[in-house]
Amino acid sequence: MSAVLLDSSVMVAVFDDRDYHHRVCVDRMRRLPAGTEMVTTWPCVTESSYLLAPRNHLALLGWLHQGGARLVNAEAHELGDWMGWMQRYSELGKALMDLADASLVWLAIKESTTRILTQDHRDFLRYRLPDGQAFEVIQ
Repeated sequence: MSAVLLDSSVMVAVFDDRDYHHRVCVDRMRRLPAGTEMVTTWPCVTESSYLLAPRNHLALLGWLHQGGARLVNAEAHELGDWMGWMQRYSELGKALMDLADASLVWLAIKESTTRILTQDHRDFLRYRLPDGQAFEVIQ
């Protein structure tokens, strides 16, 4: 079974029980088929950590430490693609694609998956992989 990408917005909602989307995100994660691997990037973890209160931030890191999701590292030479995507989407007159989102486009290519857990539906429904494929936002 292919991996499911994990966006910052879902990590924040899951680890902040006061977040408006907390319950729906927890439910989405629980409904993933058994054996589904969640995978994310350090930019997503960094963004989530910044947005979470200290106790929630530590809970997220503990969950990751225990294998809640697999973290994938990128190399510096791969950042050129990320910058190209960020520039492309900012030129379309929309909100700038941030580093975390660019890292998930890269990860989708690396993991050969388009399935993503995100609350950022608007952006991930407009992003396209280099081959033109759209993301499949898991509801």
